Amino acid sequence: MNVFTVLAATALSVHVAWILWILFGWLLTRRRLWLRWVHVASLIWGIVVEVGPWPCPMTLLEQSFEARAGETAYHGSFIIHYLEAWIYPDVPPLLLTWFGPAVCGIILLIEASWFWRDYRHKGGGLK
Repeated sequence: MNVFTVLAATALSVHVAWILWILFGWLLTRRRLWLRWVHVASLIWGIVVEVGPWPCPMTLLEQSFEARAGETAYHGSFIIHYLEAWIYPDVPPLLLTWFGPAVCGIILLIEASWFWRDYRHKGGGLK
């Protein structure tokens, strides 16, 4: 196993951790306002990367390490490459691509409701 194989596996692990943060970070942010803002920014970043024309930097990094390790790097979206075959084997890639931002949007609504609740609870200000 060469160093680039290890780096590719590390990039994959960080990528999975990032996706878990996007999906479940709202469970950790309820009482931590600064962390809630970080999570909201992460959600917005996830939506923009998924629906925009730009590739995810973590995907590019992982693909680069795989190519340098002599492995055949996958092409396209991380989510489609890794999750489609396991979770959604018969779902069209376009639907899968839009599912992620939809989930992020729902989580963003949860975060917004908490901001609104805190705003109302504290008399009109986030103190």
